[in-house]
Amino acid sequence: MQIYYQILSEIQSGSFKIGDKLPAERELCEQFGVSRVPIRQALSALELNGIIYSRQGEGIFVKRNQLKNNHSESAIFFKSISPEDIVEARMTIEPLIIKFAAQRATDEDIEELRSTIQEMEQETMDGVYVPETDHKLHFGIAKASHNDLFINIMAAISHAMKQQEMWEFLRDRTVTRPDYRDINFKEHQLLINAIENHNEKEAVDLMTNHMNNLYARYWKE
Repeated sequence: MQIYYQILSEIQSGSFKIGDKLPAERELCEQFGVSRVPIRQALSALELNGIIYSRQGEGIFVKRNQLKNNHSESAIFFKSISPEDIVEARMTIEPLIIKFAAQRATDEDIEELRSTIQEMEQETMDGVYVPETDHKLHFGIAKASHNDLFINIMAAISHAMKQQEMWEFLRDRTVTRPDYRDINFKEHQLLINAIENHNEKEAVDLMTNHMNNLYARYWKE
């Protein structure tokens, strides 16, 4: 997360103003002395938090220079959304999102998804579950759909989940357990494989199954 905070600091200090275009990935790699993987991870996190946004074929631009206030009206709204409502929404929309991701994912999209799934694999091998990696993967799938509304919806869903203290309790009895953690990783791995193969039907079926399993793990066991 060090690169994330360094870029955020430059934006907040005024080095990059709202509307400014950020340097290309290659330039950022040279500036921070790192490979493309941590740069892409940092940019994904900044986009997820609404600091930057991307325009296909044009680059990445600064959207705002401050993180949203947790005491804002939107935060209160998100806290009022129940976990059941969130999962129900995800069960409906994420199979549709991945359909377009399987259609439209570029080589760059797939490379970013592969990087995230490798990160999740290492975490699984280390015996830990990191919710931010899970969120980043699903947000990456939305980005691969190249539909701005889908991207914003997934960002809103991720934000709602972070505002819900109930999610920590649900995670403790599901994906943080070794048996569920391994299954969770394998399901995500299959999703990325389907996108990489541009297999729409398989991607939709796998996501539908993943969402159904998510619901079952949280409320039926």
